[in-house]
Amino acid sequence: MGPNWHGAPAAAPDAAARGHFVRADEAVTPAPPVAQWWQALGDPVLDDLERRALAGSPDLAAARARIDSARAALSVAKAAQLPTVGVSAVAGDVSLPGALLSRNGRLSEQVYGDDFQASWEVDLFGANRRRTESARDRAAAADASAADVAVSLSAEVARVYVELRAEQASAAVLDRQVACDEDVLRHARDRFAGGTVADQSVDSARSTLAQSKSDLSDSRARIAADADQLAVLIGQEPGALDSLIATPAPVPNVPATVAVGDPARLLRHRPDIRAAENQLAAANADLGARIADRLPTISFTGILGLGGTSVGDAFSPSTLIGLIAPQIKWNAFDGGRGAAQVRAARGALAEADATYRSKVLSALDDAEGALTRFGAARRAYGHAVEQREAAEHLAGLQAGRAAGGTLARADVLTADRQALRAQLGTVSAQAQLTTDFIAVEKALGLGWDNAQPQK
Repeated sequence: MGPNWHGAPAAAPDAAARGHFVRADEAVTPAPPVAQWWQALGDPVLDDLERRALAGSPDLAAARARIDSARAALSVAKAAQLPTVGVSAVAGDVSLPGALLSRNGRLSEQVYGDDFQASWEVDLFGANRRRTESARDRAAAADASAADVAVSLSAEVARVYVELRAEQASAAVLDRQVACDEDVLRHARDRFAGGTVADQSVDSARSTLAQSKSDLSDSRARIAADADQLAVLIGQEPGALDSLIATPAPVPNVPATVAVGDPARLLRHRPDIRAAENQLAAANADLGARIADRLPTISFTGILGLGGTSVGDAFSPSTLIGLIAPQIKWNAFDGGRGAAQVRAARGALAEADATYRSKVLSALDDAEGALTRFGAARRAYGHAVEQREAAEHLAGLQAGRAAGGTLARADVLTADRQALRAQLGTVSAQAQLTTDFIAVEKALGLGWDNAQPQK
């Protein structure tokens, strides 16, 4: 009973038919992306962290446990379609009315017996079949939800790792900046002592140095926090990864081109969309079950037993008795409860349908937005590199002029500091580019194919 499931509705037919993402630029291709996208970054430490996270994350373990629970519920639903068989035995006194005195005149009699009972409900209108369908769909939804956890986990591990490497690179630049600012302060003090500058120059240099030291301290604190967060993500205690990431390494570079597939593949692949589709199918089956519950049910009960007034009667074929009893049950008048349950199921189906459509549109928005930011970050990184190269070139020229005696030391230090600030900007831009690459991979729903539990 109820509507048959013909698949999810076409929530975004234009996007699925288009064959490409609207915001894709020349840096992306429609080739199918790979699940283990982080390997494209070429960082073996990150590869190891991803492997350990997918194996040891408590969040992923909890999601996999929910799969086991859902599959157990499916087994229960399947069992409801099968006959049930039971065995019982009895021994005891039976009190008899006076009119039914036993042969020896006693008011009670010892009885012994054993029997087998079997019962089966004919799934005439498909209520149990629909419940099995619902349980199967919810098990599939739990499986997809676990995959979605893996997608988020792999992206978060990569994001935090990139942030950590960027902080290490920034700390190295800030360390040089502190040394430069100390040189600026010494030079300002010397000039103040010589009477060539006012004391404001010394105060300004001292303030700048204090700020640089504060920035360096903050950067080192963020390195420790990122290391601890990575440890927790892979299921270990804070501090467990200190030795692994102690040696600074460059921020991972994104590949020259990125395979992103197309919108149709995205809608088929993203786990959260698959979970919403399975929940929609389950709600459809629930409605069918509720409709069938309002109709009559037919069941059969059979009993086959042995028994009598002696222990031997419980094992004697001569005392064999049997019974087959069909039963028809129909709640013809239930005060409107059945109709209300059907209305509630229809409401749940409408909600699941709306949720599915929302998931599809949100997924497309995630992907298009991530591609937009990735393209912008790639251009911003190019500009940051140009700025750094220009600042470093200027610093080299200023150093040469100072060596030739045509430029003051203060101007050289100013150029050096500008070059260091440009280096910090490049580190930040590169980290943002790689972070936006990670966001693209997450928006595509990648990172779960190799994270599924054994079935």
